[in-house]
Amino acid sequence: MKIGFFSEAGYEGKVPRNHPNMRTDVAWVCALNATHHPLPKIQTLPDNLYDVGVMILPKKREMLLKYPLLEQYRRVCKKVTVMQESYYNYWQDSPIAEQIWYFNFIASMDLIFCHNDIDLKYYNGLTNVRTELLPSVMITDDIVCRNEWGDATIIGGNWVRDYGGFDSYQVASELGHPITAVTTGRMKPEEEEVLNHIPWVMWREWIDILSQFNVGVQLGTASAGTFNLNCSFHGIPCIGYFNVNTQKILHPLTTVEVGEIDKAKEIANKLKDDNFYKLCMETTLKRYENYYSEKVFVKHWNGVWK
Repeated sequence: MKIGFFSEAGYEGKVPRNHPNMRTDVAWVCALNATHHPLPKIQTLPDNLYDVGVMILPKKREMLLKYPLLEQYRRVCKKVTVMQESYYNYWQDSPIAEQIWYFNFIASMDLIFCHNDIDLKYYNGLTNVRTELLPSVMITDDIVCRNEWGDATIIGGNWVRDYGGFDSYQVASELGHPITAVTTGRMKPEEEEVLNHIPWVMWREWIDILSQFNVGVQLGTASAGTFNLNCSFHGIPCIGYFNVNTQKILHPLTTVEVGEIDKAKEIANKLKDDNFYKLCMETTLKRYENYYSEKVFVKHWNGVWK
């Protein structure tokens, strides 16, 4: 099967397995031995080049409103699919014209790929188009799983609604250890007064830095769940919400319902117990191999097309 990925990313071609910035969208291309093209290049490609196309639409879509993207996409790919971007209704913050364009585009797909179970129901109900999961995946060829760590907690986002950084900070504080946050483009300057921050780094460096931490907390909106997944690979227990697939599948002992901050705090305190911590660590390591390894991802992809 020839697979083409299309997004606003500027690179073109295959992704080598030693790529230094193997974030989720790049890892998909690598794991599936697919070829990536920037969206503007689609008009230069020959007819029926790919059996399946996977398109990741940009968050800002004004430049696409008058461009025949669907026509070009169907010309190049025998089956056309679109991948959900961010949480399921993020696109409804766009101008009305872009919302209508987005809906019409995804409703014209052969299949919509989603991050989480809750997203499957939403997009299928909205469009009546078949929906399937495209799970987050890691390429781990040269990564050493964590074997020693200190008493430090990491939260998976900044103090904005989408990342739930304030809530994560409150729960992380229960552990009584230094708290560090990742850096995103939406970080507020005042955060530096109460948190340590990891500067923006390439994915490969991020994975090594993450291995130094003891516990992760991610109480944000449901999207790709890469933070929860990355923690699992290293055997780091992560406290998070049930509506994120990587959380509920990989960290069942530290998962709470959306908004259950009290229960999340209880779990944080339970993680101070060495036996419970060890159980959570062993559980997530085992479940990573069983449910989210690259081999499992490729098998899932092949199953979608049987």
